[in-house]
Amino acid sequence: MKRRATLTFRFGCILLVTFLFCAFVLMPKPVRAQTLTATVTVGLDPTGVAVTPNGEYVYVANDGSESVSVISTATNTVTANVTVGLDPTGVAVTPNGEYVYVTNAENGSVSVISTATNTVTTTVTGFNLPNSVAVTPNGEYVYVTNAKGGSVSVISTATNTVTENVLVGSIPWEVAVTPNGEYVYVTNNGGNSVSVISTATNTVTETITVGINPNSVAVTPNGEYVYVANDGSESVSVINTTTNTVTATVLGVGIPGGLAITPNSAYAYVTNNYNSMVVSVISTVASTSFPTSVPTATPTVAPTPTIPEFPAAIIGIAIVMIMTPATIFYIKKLKK
Repeated sequence: MKRRATLTFRFGCILLVTFLFCAFVLMPKPVRAQTLTATVTVGLDPTGVAVTPNGEYVYVANDGSESVSVISTATNTVTANVTVGLDPTGVAVTPNGEYVYVTNAENGSVSVISTATNTVTTTVTGFNLPNSVAVTPNGEYVYVTNAKGGSVSVISTATNTVTENVLVGSIPWEVAVTPNGEYVYVTNNGGNSVSVISTATNTVTETITVGINPNSVAVTPNGEYVYVANDGSESVSVINTTTNTVTATVLGVGIPGGLAITPNSAYAYVTNNYNSMVVSVISTVASTSFPTSVPTATPTVAPTPTIPEFPAAIIGIAIVMIMTPATIFYIKKLKK
């Protein structure tokens, strides 16, 4: 009996230690609340925004004040205001962080800002309602959509001149470059399609039918998928870059506006326009292939993580305790 009591006591101690260990390791930890830390006053009607590669500065195009505000991320204050053209909208920073390209929709130009001096060094002309701008990963070319011209202009950063004009669909709106720099994806807002441009030849290699009135476009950092926001059909089209076909259509996103993909390619964040006060979060399923059929899903805003109720935690911990070798050993001992 004494030996049995001793084994029972030891078993109880192991259960207690295992319980405390599992409670610490397995139970979700509280998440620090996300709060608004600063509000920075810039110009009128801020639209486009881009961050320098080193993360030190943010460039904001002010559509209503014909300027670009430069924000220091260290202090969250405006350190410079650069005068550009009429109705600046799109902003893109070169990969080396030396220049910022800004589209001026009203006067059909692109301002080139030196980040060293925060002054306009060059103004490239000859565009037709330029809206969106993107720089290739090697920093050699800049692609600009001409919303009225049905084309995309290609600027050589070496000379800051337009070297090509690529005809695409109706009302080309936004543009995005794949991480390997081989292709450019352009949303044609008036054509319900996406044009795929080969940067090697600057020709359209594919035209992909998507939803109604596509606007924003974003490529996953792994280069596998392209996400397109369709404000007319209140959906997001997912394009497989290998086949250039729509492999999924996500509904329930309201009237989608801006798109952004997380660095690990796991989630797409979609703003819902027109006072909806909602951002939709889409799981991109980056580690697996999309189904061949076109499913629909209702994305939801990611919930705030919570610690599970105590009974649920106890059940989970009890399962782990039963599976520990030491516990199994003492159970066998007690049965003898």
